[in-house]
Amino acid sequence: MADAGLPAAPVVEVSTDAKLTRTTRSGSLSRRMIGIAAAWVLLLLVGGGIALDRVLVSAVTQNFDDQLDYVQTAMIASAETGPDGEVRLNRPLGDQRFLEPNSGLYWQITGANEEPFRSRSLWDHALSIGRPHRDRVPHFYDSTQIGEKLRIVERDITLPLSKTVWRFEVAQSRVGLDEQIGTLRKTLVRSFALLGLGLFVLAALQTFYGLWPLRKLRIAIVEMRSGRAQRINQDRLPNEVAPLVDELNGLIEHNETQAEEARRHAGNLAHALKTPLTVVMNAATARSADLADTVIREAATMRRQVDHHLARARAVGRRGHAHSRADVWPSLQAVERAVGRLYSDVRIDTNGDKTASVHVERQDLDEMLGNLIENAAKYGGGSVFITVVKSGAFIEFQIEDDGLGIPEDDRIHMFDRGARLDTGKPGTGLGLAIVRDVAEIYGGSVALDESEDLGGLLVRLRLPAVA
Repeated sequence: MADAGLPAAPVVEVSTDAKLTRTTRSGSLSRRMIGIAAAWVLLLLVGGGIALDRVLVSAVTQNFDDQLDYVQTAMIASAETGPDGEVRLNRPLGDQRFLEPNSGLYWQITGANEEPFRSRSLWDHALSIGRPHRDRVPHFYDSTQIGEKLRIVERDITLPLSKTVWRFEVAQSRVGLDEQIGTLRKTLVRSFALLGLGLFVLAALQTFYGLWPLRKLRIAIVEMRSGRAQRINQDRLPNEVAPLVDELNGLIEHNETQAEEARRHAGNLAHALKTPLTVVMNAATARSADLADTVIREAATMRRQVDHHLARARAVGRRGHAHSRADVWPSLQAVERAVGRLYSDVRIDTNGDKTASVHVERQDLDEMLGNLIENAAKYGGGSVFITVVKSGAFIEFQIEDDGLGIPEDDRIHMFDRGARLDTGKPGTGLGLAIVRDVAEIYGGSVALDESEDLGGLLVRLRLPAVA
């Protein structure tokens, strides 16, 4: 039961769409690769099978037709015209099947107004003649006659001493041809089916073997999550997977660094707040007369520490964005206007590369430039000069003032938290410390020097440039 004096905890509802988004997957990579391979193999086998079937069937049919053409040529060579103008063969054809009734091999010679002259194998049948046409060259076609499927070749010839156009026909049953084609197609289908099965098994094995390093990678990640390993071992991994492992190890190292920084900053903040809280508690317990002043003083100290660690935490959180980019000149002009309103009696001049950009978030760039330019305006003598120059892979900001400067022995201590030379002016003493920490997070640096032109302090802020 919730306490009566405490507000009820808010109920966080997770939409169904969000749950589906988290659990929806795009399918198995193995099934996708095997499916693509199987579809491609099937397409190639079907297309290749059809093409090969046409070629082989055409070759077998051509061989069959060549035999019919040979017989027809022999008929024409032995044909002659008799005394009554009838056609006859001066020598019998050599194939015995022409003498056997319904043997499946037939010949016939027909002419206009003449009785057909046909082989004994036709017996009392005759080959039908279709619509009139002239075939001066052999003409092959299929036809169903005398109760059989026949392959027929026709040719029209005019014999010597005869004005009649004679049609020479040779027909043979397609049974043998169809059996050869059937056997051929059966062998072709079986061979291609076996080939397709082999290619499919090969694609499956190739996919399984090719994706095996990813399974090893998954096992390595499980080992790492369980605490049995710190990094993913790159031994015996293929070249295509090694870069992915490098990036994963780099990401792990980056996360560990951020977690360690977060723990360290949390410890530093706790340590920094512990002393002011103890002072306030002691003053309150003793009912000290200056309790209000003590609370205000220690609260200001705690606020400085909180501001410093919040600024650093924001920069650390944004550091992982590889596409962080800020244009220098708009940020510099915005900070110049803001500082100019605070210190209207200070003259601020800017010069340098107006097209420069840095790999820094705009908010962090504004904060660093704001701290440095405000310090120059606050502690200078009334003049601030800012120069932006390209220095190798960095953009360097040179911020000069005409103040008293900082002795060389004291410059290194100015980056300590709370360090201040002029305690008579308001401030927290955290400006330079924040600038240093944020600049180092982005791979930059900040240094103090003496201005040769103005005689005061020269601050050099270097930040990585955008190529």
